[in-house]
Amino acid sequence: MAEKTELISELKKWCRGEGLSEAHGLLVIVPEDVEIAHIEETLGTIKCLGRVHVMERIFNLELNRLMVLCECKNALTAESVPSEVHLPEGGEAWSLVIIDRASDADESFYTKLKLLMQAEGKTMEDIKALLPGAQKSTSTADSVIQAFGDLLEKTNRNSSEGGYRNLRIFSGTQPVPAGEGQFDHWLEQAWLMVEESEYMAKEKKRRVMESLKGPALEIAKAVQTSDPDANTTEYLEALESAFGTAESGDDLYFAFRLMQQQIW
Repeated sequence: MAEKTELISELKKWCRGEGLSEAHGLLVIVPEDVEIAHIEETLGTIKCLGRVHVMERIFNLELNRLMVLCECKNALTAESVPSEVHLPEGGEAWSLVIIDRASDADESFYTKLKLLMQAEGKTMEDIKALLPGAQKSTSTADSVIQAFGDLLEKTNRNSSEGGYRNLRIFSGTQPVPAGEGQFDHWLEQAWLMVEESEYMAKEKKRRVMESLKGPALEIAKAVQTSDPDANTTEYLEALESAFGTAESGDDLYFAFRLMQQQIW
C-alpha cells in the first residue's frame, strides 16, 4: 500500500490543481464500485467534516482502489478527523487522508532548524553538548528546542560582542578589490576577535588565516614558516607592520620578502 506521505503529497497536488483549500481537502480511498452519492452520504455522517462534496475520482493501480477528492465544509484537523470510516453495512473500511497543517508547521520548523545549524556550522551533537546535566525533557522536540534556544543565545551573544565571528577577506592588494574592506577595519575586527572571543588559540589563528589571501596570506605564511609556534598576536603584528602605513601593500610585501632573504 502506498505510504501515507505519498498520499498526502498527491492530495496537495490535487488541491492545488483544483483550486481547493488544503484545509478543506479530503482524500478518501474506496473500492472501485462505490458510487459518488454513497460516498457523500457516508461521509456526511461524520460531523467534523460538515457537508461533503465529491470533486473528482481517479483509479490508483498500486492501491487497486479509487482515490476520491472531496471538499468539506469544515476546516479539517488531525485531532478531529478519523483515519478510517467503518461502514454500517460492514465491509472494508475507507481510509481518510488530510493535510495536517500542524505537521507541516513542525516540518517547516525542523527544515529551518537544519538550515540554520548548517549556516552556523553546528551539528546535533553540538546542540546536545549545550545541555550537560540538564533534566530530561518530556519529548525529543522539547529537548531540541531547549538546546537550540541555548545555541541561539550563545551565538547572538558572540555576535553582539563585536561581530568578529566571520572576518572579511583581506589580501593587501591595491586598489582594494571588490568585496574586501580597508585594512584598518579588518585589523580592528581581527584584534577584537583575538582579545575578546572565547575561541581557543588554534581556532583564532585558523580564522585569521582563512580570511587572508594574496600578499597578506604570504606574509602570514612567512611568519608561520619562521616560527611554527607563533601566536595570532604575532601574525597581526606582522600584518600591521606591513600594511598599516600609506605605502603600497605590494611594495611592502616584496620588501618583506627581500628582508627575509637577507636574514635567511
